[in-house]
Amino acid sequence: MDLLEYDAITLVITFLGTMFLIGELLVNMRGIFGILGIGFITIFFYSYLAPSMFLIMMFVYVIGLLLIIIDGKLLNDGTLAVIGMVCMLIAVGFTAPNWVAALYSIIGVILGAAASLFFLKAFKRRDMWSKIALVDQLSSEAGYNTVTEDYRSLRNKQGTTMTDMRPVGTILIEGREYSAVTNGQWIPKDTEVQVVDIDGTKILVKKK
Repeated sequence: MDLLEYDAITLVITFLGTMFLIGELLVNMRGIFGILGIGFITIFFYSYLAPSMFLIMMFVYVIGLLLIIIDGKLLNDGTLAVIGMVCMLIAVGFTAPNWVAALYSIIGVILGAAASLFFLKAFKRRDMWSKIALVDQLSSEAGYNTVTEDYRSLRNKQGTTMTDMRPVGTILIEGREYSAVTNGQWIPKDTEVQVVDIDGTKILVKKK
């Protein structure tokens, strides 16, 4: 019997496809994970769709993936990444042959995205997500200080935004660039700001 006749197989295929594709974005695997991910996702869409719908749903899925890439490369606030994930869920959900398979495929995408984070522990990670989240745990046991003297000295100092703060961005203080965040406030580029708090290595600023 064809394995694709089982609804649960959609979970396996979408899990592996999503895990490898997002894993390719997180770690530097020279395209190997990307090829594997595209292969599994192509099998999923091609198995359940006519050629015309295959192109449409594949397009929606790829658009979702591109939004995640754009968020990681440019915006770094998570908004487009969430929209991209929703696009991927919609694509696999509407592709599945019935609602049970649709549920399995959606769960597969979610679990695959979560499982891809484990690649960060085993492979060299890319730098595209460094502004939105601090992946490594900075602890005294790992050889780091929770708050360095350099960061302590920035409290109450004034600087200028080098990029738009939405709410994460880059600021310039005394000729040195730092990654900083506002308290939910969007601040345009070239605006004077003041450091109001230091939490670990996170610099909280406000508009002067």
